Amino acid sequence: MDLRPVIVMTGATNGIGRLAALDLARRGARLGIVARSRPKADALREEIERAAPGTPIDVFRADLSLLAEVLRAGGEIAAHYPRIDVLINNAGLHAFSQRVTSEGYAEMTAVNYLAPWVLTDTLRDRLTASASASAPARIVTVASRASLRAHTIDPSLDLTDTADFTRVGSSPRYGRSKLMDIMFTQELGRRLQGTGVAVTCCCPGFNATGLGRELPLAGALERALAALGIGNPQHGADIIVKLATDPEFADSAGGYFAARTAKPLQCPEIGRGEAVQRALWEATAELVHDIRRPHNA
Repeated sequence: MDLRPVIVMTGATNGIGRLAALDLARRGARLGIVARSRPKADALREEIERAAPGTPIDVFRADLSLLAEVLRAGGEIAAHYPRIDVLINNAGLHAFSQRVTSEGYAEMTAVNYLAPWVLTDTLRDRLTASASASAPARIVTVASRASLRAHTIDPSLDLTDTADFTRVGSSPRYGRSKLMDIMFTQELGRRLQGTGVAVTCCCPGFNATGLGRELPLAGALERALAALGIGNPQHGADIIVKLATDPEFADSAGGYFAARTAKPLQCPEIGRGEAVQRALWEATAELVHDIRRPHNA
């Protein structure tokens, strides 16, 4: 019987996710990687094999901008693993112009918030069933202090907002998607309290890897920042791994933590109240219900 902890992770083929996956493999985890690109997943598999030979890795292919694919992948993951110890929602996107998916949602909202919500909801029963007093299950979502850039939150409107925005205007939109991640984490923490599932989110800090991939000269800027020691992605990877493995966070019910120090952070005020967090949850659940119907038809 394989006693390795099973850790399911999105966004593991690049940036802080890749570093976190390597660290978790060295710690003896079995990894379930959700990835869109087979070549990138294969490259990660080869890198992990060099770093931690013999690490079991399962790849589940999905485009996280399409919620039907997230639902399908979640079902495949739940069917594949009799036990899931940790789910890490790490994949993220900062789009500098509006792109609407074929399902009709803003791509940035879909990838950053709706996909983690749907994947977590799909795997929730498996995670709860896997928790025990000696080994709680965990859900870790990567949020960001960019959430402070969000000026408003209206759950009834923001989930389906597909209005155009400029490159400058992308910042509060990105921040709102990350604010939703914090709000989701805190509401989920309340709903799962007493089940043995620890629920946390984090700000990974400023990271140079993948910075503004859609911006001109982004690659040169990333290399320059890395050379100056600005935006070390290891800090972001370290807080993800800490929340996924450290006993200190085994009882968390919606905590939000900073990179490097693991200091507790507060949800920005506009999304802090239980009422607005519950409203966001309920609006999302209703939206997902509508998505599930054609998917399951």
